[in-house]
Amino acid sequence: MPQKILIVDDDIDSLKLIGLMLQRHGYEILAASAGVQALGKAASDQPDLIILDIMMPDMDGYEVCRRLRADQATRAIPIIMFTAKSLVDDKVAGFEAGADDYLTKPTHPAELASRVKAILARSAGKRKPPPQKGMTIGFLGAKGGVGTTTIALNTAAALLMAGEQPIVADFRPGAGSLGLMLGIDGNNGMSTVLSRAAADIHPAVVERELVLHATNLRALLSSANPREALAKYPAEAAVAVVNSLRMLGRPTVFDLGSGYSSLISRLQIEMDQLVLVIDPFQLTLLMARELLNELESTVASVSRVHIVVVNHSRAPGVQVHWNEVEQILAKEIRAIISDAPDLVHQAAQAATPLVMVQPNAIVSNQIIKLSEDISARTHVPAGSQLMA
Repeated sequence: MPQKILIVDDDIDSLKLIGLMLQRHGYEILAASAGVQALGKAASDQPDLIILDIMMPDMDGYEVCRRLRADQATRAIPIIMFTAKSLVDDKVAGFEAGADDYLTKPTHPAELASRVKAILARSAGKRKPPPQKGMTIGFLGAKGGVGTTTIALNTAAALLMAGEQPIVADFRPGAGSLGLMLGIDGNNGMSTVLSRAAADIHPAVVERELVLHATNLRALLSSANPREALAKYPAEAAVAVVNSLRMLGRPTVFDLGSGYSSLISRLQIEMDQLVLVIDPFQLTLLMARELLNELESTVASVSRVHIVVVNHSRAPGVQVHWNEVEQILAKEIRAIISDAPDLVHQAAQAATPLVMVQPNAIVSNQIIKLSEDISARTHVPAGSQLMA
């Protein structure tokens, strides 16, 4: 397997020139044209070496280098500063920031190739294998009130009962109910993290905001304070949260709420598995069909989207039969979850997921089976499935 080199330079011509030269030597090339982008790629792709320019528009190479060295996930990646700055003070600043080597532009291709080979050889025996990424499972409601949060929380709890190390994350600042279900009121760890610049969001920052429930379930929570819903959270920050949780949860279950927005549009691409929660009513199915078409148009793998039907028993006469649901949506139902209002109320009173309150109940068995089915399906990061 070829060694990966991340080249960071805001000059596109330099990126292409260096990349082509190193590709001829058999290396796999990754590219970034800005500091924030470089930090994200370094954390997610774990290159074997980074070639880093100093002068960039959003943050200079020294700061990028310092942040790479401060992050446990990228600390050991060797870095070559490659820049037009040639003064001794510039080189000293580069080494003080944490660079392993320093090259001045322009340089002969043979010298660059030689330095790259030497740095990779020196670091080969020192670097620990990159940490394994956890799977991401997103739960999205076709509309409000179908039970999305209940299914997401209990899927995470079922995974914990199965010996996994899940995290459940509530991506609904200002409308968070997951914490309330766990008896935790007012925690706003999600909005606290999302308020930071994307470059400042890494696993250690996210881990500090996790709440440990009495059941040992870890959670990143949103509060129900409506003021938090007024904030505009950049997609880059949200993606950085997802990437950080990949390093912390095995897997991470995301409550994405209901409906669609520009933020959810970006986040759903980051989900390895996506569960669309519906109820069997005509209006919901029409909304779900439109949403399903959008979800499956953005990612090449349509097999990652699963339909879960919550079968409300309170109005049986107007419900659509399950085989009609499949016909309308042109997709197989992954699971049918029984309506259990009494058990939901009991779980809320105990501030404990219902699969833990009554693990042998019919609805608990249905959710446990769903968790087993979804978690076994893939461990391939969703980003690798993006359509061109």
